[in-house]
Amino acid sequence: MEITIPGRPIATARPRFYKRGNHVGVYSTQTTEAGRWVVLANSQVQGKITEVAVHLDMVFVLQRPKGHYGTGRNAGKIKDSAPRHPKGRPDIDNYIKFCMDCITSMGQVWKDDSQVVSMVAVKRYGENPRTEIEITETDK
Repeated sequence: MEITIPGRPIATARPRFYKRGNHVGVYSTQTTEAGRWVVLANSQVQGKITEVAVHLDMVFVLQRPKGHYGTGRNAGKIKDSAPRHPKGRPDIDNYIKFCMDCITSMGQVWKDDSQVVSMVAVKRYGENPRTEIEITETDK
C-alpha cells in the first residue's frame, strides 16, 4: 500500500499548555493539519485492516531554502556550498511520529502502530515537497 501526501511534510509539534485560574490544560495546534493529512491519505487507502506485522518505507521530501541557490547568471543553480541533505529541524522522528499517529487515527491500515516492526525513513531535498509512505506486510 502506498500513500503520497503532497505539500510540506509535517512534524509532530510539542503540546501547548494554558492556565485559567487554578485549571491547567493542554491542547494541540495540529488538529487541522492532521485532519487534512488523514483526508488525503484515506482517499488512497484500499483494502482491509491488517493485523500482522508491517514494514514502513518513508520519504520526506523538503523544499530547498532559497539561500541554497545562486543569484544573477547562476540563478536556479544549487550552490556548491549548499548541503546535500537537510540536517536541520524538525527531526526525522517527529515526521515519523506525525505520520504514524495519523495512520493509526484513520482506522483503515492497522489496528495499532505497535504492529510496525521495521522501517526505513529518509529526509531529502526535492522539487515537489511531499511525504511518501509504503506499507508492506512482513508476515501473513
